[in-house]
Amino acid sequence: MSSFRKAFKLVRRAPREKQIDIDPAQIMEALPIAVIVVDEQDAISEVNYAAEEFFGASKSILQSSNLGELLPVDHPVFLMMERARSAGVTIAEHDLVMEGPRMTRRGCAVQAAPVLDYPGYVLLTFQDESAAKALDQQMSARNAARSITGMAAILAHEVKNPLSGIRGAAQLLELNATPQDKELAVLIRDEADRIRAMVERMETFGEKKLERQAVNIHRVLEHVRKLAGSGFAERIKFIEVYDPSLPHVLGDRDQLIQVLLNLVKNAAEAISGSDKHDGEIHLTTGFQHGVRLSAAIGRSRPNLPLFVSVRDNGPGIPEDIRRHLFEPFVSTKAAGSGLGLALVAKIVADHGGLIDVDSRPGRTEFRIHLPVYEDPEEGVN
Repeated sequence: MSSFRKAFKLVRRAPREKQIDIDPAQIMEALPIAVIVVDEQDAISEVNYAAEEFFGASKSILQSSNLGELLPVDHPVFLMMERARSAGVTIAEHDLVMEGPRMTRRGCAVQAAPVLDYPGYVLLTFQDESAAKALDQQMSARNAARSITGMAAILAHEVKNPLSGIRGAAQLLELNATPQDKELAVLIRDEADRIRAMVERMETFGEKKLERQAVNIHRVLEHVRKLAGSGFAERIKFIEVYDPSLPHVLGDRDQLIQVLLNLVKNAAEAISGSDKHDGEIHLTTGFQHGVRLSAAIGRSRPNLPLFVSVRDNGPGIPEDIRRHLFEPFVSTKAAGSGLGLALVAKIVADHGGLIDVDSRPGRTEFRIHLPVYEDPEEGVN
């Protein structure tokens, strides 16, 4: 028998010095997944802390409510509970929309299980999977953006110099060409300019050092709104809903301006393309607790409670494009390069943040979750 197996056997045989009694209610409170228990009349009898955050209400309010007051009566959850009660089995559903008077969540996983010792009682768990899906999409987009970085470096070296020669030769031919040949020379020159512009756009994916510091996100939004309002969005109404208590963001001001300007420009173009006369762009800031991502190796997991939202009332994003929206060369515009949102996703990821999108006809919202600036001198005596 190996030394490892001997040690393992000794550990298994070692008597437990102390038996700890754990209250099941404490375990329920510690669960990171929202849990509620309803009785046979769908009245809420038990909830944990995660459920308070999920439904946006305190325990006392929830325990004095019926589930039908939180969700529409035709919601699939009620059918799940009925099946759990009648068949005595656990029912699970994914990608559900949880929409009620106090909250709106998409992409939720729900489980309904009968409480065997209490006939008619059902235990429900709710888990918001939208952040995980958004993170998967963002990481895929970031990896694709990194591949573009290398491609751009090669193109910049191998393509831009020959393009300059081709363009110069086309200009010389244009001077002494016949009208028919001059038209071809102009075509060559214009196409050379177009290829050069595309290479330069791809170069923006290059790895740039972030100069992160305390940034007032409301000043960034005001700057973006002024730029948009005096240019491409001058005929669109802006509605601003800001949380004045919001702390500073840890970020690069110029790159955050680039991100938000790109999102506002996309929103304005979506509205203009739909010929809406009552186009609106909503700019919102606030807190959304519980969003936390794994950071780079050697760093702690950043908390991302601060969010910035850009919402428009345009036609929405087609379903087949939505899941690939942050990938390079994917665009809803006929003449779009498909690099704008890929660059947005890369910059947000470089900040250690997260971006997700919720879109349906008449409503598209991009929401960015960002880390909060923490003064390193705070708490120092």
